[in-house]
Amino acid sequence: MTVRRLLALPLLGALLAGCGIRATEVPTDFGAAPSRVPCTLAASDLSTEAGRGVPVQVFLLCGASLVAVDRTVRVPEGTPDARRRVIVAQGLLDQLAKSPSPAERSAGYTTYVPGGLGVSGPRPKDPEETLRLSTPPSRLTSYALAQLVCTLSDSAATEDDGSVILGGPDGPLRRYECTDELRDHPGSTQPPSGEVTGA
Repeated sequence: MTVRRLLALPLLGALLAGCGIRATEVPTDFGAAPSRVPCTLAASDLSTEAGRGVPVQVFLLCGASLVAVDRTVRVPEGTPDARRRVIVAQGLLDQLAKSPSPAERSAGYTTYVPGGLGVSGPRPKDPEETLRLSTPPSRLTSYALAQLVCTLSDSAATEDDGSVILGGPDGPLRRYECTDELRDHPGSTQPPSGEVTGA
């Protein structure tokens, strides 16, 4: 009887050990991972957007940031510099207000710049690089203003120093700057600006 009990102990121990949590194969296929907004365009899409004219870049909203995309603006040959600046600026505004292409929309691009926005050059007492908008900058949404500031401040329409002097049809002028913070958070960041005196 004692021998039987001794023989049964290892068997009992094995059974008790088997009562623990056993490794099993649990299905973990929950489908494809959510797609992420790429904010990039294929080379064929880029060539489609680019046309004849002066190559430029405009900033569109993609995700929560501003991303530069290639465009072109037509400028007649022999145009004087002062007039050329306004033509380029108007072309940039038109490109910003234009609905993104199907490829750009698929990649997540959008724009908040309203259509019909016009631009003119400086008044007699304005600095020569001044751009006056048909709508005062203060009336634009934060996204639209960020797009305009970052697009214009790094273009042939300005002095290419990372800033742009903007104003409405009349009234005071302000010099706006495009910063990394503005490009990364256009909805919650106001472009740094300062009043331009003597205008």
